[in-house]
Amino acid sequence: MVYGQEKIKPYNDKEEKGAQVELMFDNIAHSYDKLNHRLSWNIDKLWRKKALNRLKAYKPQSILDIATGTGDFAIQAAQILKPTKVTGTDISEGMMNVGRQKVNTLKLDNVISFAKEDCMALSFEGNTFDAVTAAFGIRNFQNLDQGLREMCRVLKPGGHLCIVELTSPVSFPMKQLFKIYSHTVLPVYGRLISGDSMAYSYLTATIEAFPQGERMVEILKAAGFAEASFKRMTLGICTLYLATK
Repeated sequence: MVYGQEKIKPYNDKEEKGAQVELMFDNIAHSYDKLNHRLSWNIDKLWRKKALNRLKAYKPQSILDIATGTGDFAIQAAQILKPTKVTGTDISEGMMNVGRQKVNTLKLDNVISFAKEDCMALSFEGNTFDAVTAAFGIRNFQNLDQGLREMCRVLKPGGHLCIVELTSPVSFPMKQLFKIYSHTVLPVYGRLISGDSMAYSYLTATIEAFPQGERMVEILKAAGFAEASFKRMTLGICTLYLATK
C-alpha cells in the first residue's frame, strides 16, 4: 500500500524519495540537534526517555536504532537500558558523523556503533536483536510497509519494537495550535538556522500525512508483529508505538 507521506519528497518529484531524504539530512546535520531541541522545547528528550522506560522490564542487550540520525535515541538507550551493544543505522553519513562525535565525547563508543544502512533492505541476519527502536524517522521511509517488515525480520522472536513519532494532535485546541505552529514557526525558524529552504516544510507535510494511532497499529500487525499498541504524549504532538514480534 502507498501512504500519503511516501509521496512527499523534500526537493522534487523526479528523484526517488530515499536519495532526497539522504541529501536533506546531510544538508541539515550541522544544525539538526539545535533545531530539534529548540523547536520541541527540549520535550523530545522526555519523549525518548518515556519510551525507553517502557523497555526496561525486558532488559534488551542488543538494540538496533533505525534512522538513528545524530544518535540521541541510541545514546539515551545506552544510558537508561545499559545494553551490551547498540547499533545505530541511518542513510545519512552526515547525521551519523555528528552522532559519532557525541558518542566519543560521552565515552560510549564501546557500546554504540554506527553503520550506514538502507532500512528497506537491512544487512543484518534475521532474529538478531532483542529490541529495535526508531525516533522521528519512519515518516521518511520510502516504503513504510517494507521498512517495518525489515524491522520485524531482524528482531528475535518475542523481541520488542519501540517507535516515537511526531503526529498531528486530534483534539481541540492543541490540534489547531499545532497546525499554526508547524506551518509558521517551524519552517521559518528551521530555514533560518539550517539554511535549507525546503527541509522543515517537508517535515511538517509528512507529519500531517503519516498514518497514526489505531491505523498505525493495524499497519504494524500487518508487517508481522503479533502485538501492537500506542500512547499519545503531550496532547498528541508525539505518539509512542510498542510492538512485539
